Amino acid sequence: MQVLFQVIRQDADAAPRIQTYQLDVEPGNTILDCLNRIKWEQDGTLAFRKNCRNTICGSCAMRINGRSALACKENVGSELARLQEIAAHSPVQNGTANVPTTDVPTIIVAPMGNMPVIKDLVVDMKSFWDTLQAVDPFVSTAARRVPEREFLQSPEERERLNQVGNCILCGACYSECNGREVNSEFVGPHALAKAYRTIADSRDSQTEQRLERYNEGTKGVWGCTRCYYCNTVCPMGVAPMEQISKIKQEILDRLPTESSQAQPVSRPIRHRRGLIELVKQGGWIDERRFGVKVVGDSFRDLKGLFSLAPLGFRMLARGKFPMSFEPSEGTAEVRSLIEAVQCLEQQSQQSTVEASDKS
Repeated sequence: MQVLFQVIRQDADAAPRIQTYQLDVEPGNTILDCLNRIKWEQDGTLAFRKNCRNTICGSCAMRINGRSALACKENVGSELARLQEIAAHSPVQNGTANVPTTDVPTIIVAPMGNMPVIKDLVVDMKSFWDTLQAVDPFVSTAARRVPEREFLQSPEERERLNQVGNCILCGACYSECNGREVNSEFVGPHALAKAYRTIADSRDSQTEQRLERYNEGTKGVWGCTRCYYCNTVCPMGVAPMEQISKIKQEILDRLPTESSQAQPVSRPIRHRRGLIELVKQGGWIDERRFGVKVVGDSFRDLKGLFSLAPLGFRMLARGKFPMSFEPSEGTAEVRSLIEAVQCLEQQSQQSTVEASDKS
């Protein structure tokens, strides 16, 4: 069948342009197969990265019809089926930029995001590697006495590392990360997924120091916007956002309770704690109390509290400020679910500690 490939081409520091190529392909041909044919048969100047062609090296990551993926993993048939499904559920009848409506099926290929383009589909991944290095993603045993035997792990301890160990550092999650797009200090989902591997590794001796670094402002885990794009595009099922959430929980578990803390904790942590506490109490968020607890630190942060005044006055003037709060009908069920999850988390943590002590 005939397929059009619209490739976003670009030289460094130049405006991108669209170049269209037409190929006679089979549904089972991968996008990388098609790019190879374009380069070999039609245009030898087209630049893109590739290596193993077997979903192992991660070299051929690029944006295919608007989402980052491995060109060696996605094939023409499944990609066109995905476009048809998007078009069927799209409220725009005349198509969109990512769902072309020509007689010949069209696949759009573009370079990854959040990284500058070197040429065509090749991007400069320096920031990707720099942010990975910033989290120090290597197991450290420096603080331990060198044992007579190697550091041993139980099967259960090793199993905790399997999912994050599947990361091939292709950059797809980094390319789609909204947090990185708006905050250049955020290290990104790839780095934090690797960071969780060291947190979960029973052999590492720097856990507390690592958690302190990952807890710094929006550089670490609190810079995540929870958009889920990293989970959606990851070709290896690493689920970076889930690993970020696990690090957040490790940080929260080590903090004193709100009633016993001597110093105020950061706003992201107050946000997390306040949201859970208010939902447990009322089934949903009491907006009157949420701002006071999170921004005003329960009247301890007067500067933060006063910063809410302009917004509060505007809401009052427009009749949008809630003067009362009605708990939801399912408050008891919501509370029991949250408490059940918290109980399971505590049991899991206790089991991990006991397993570590035995080893």
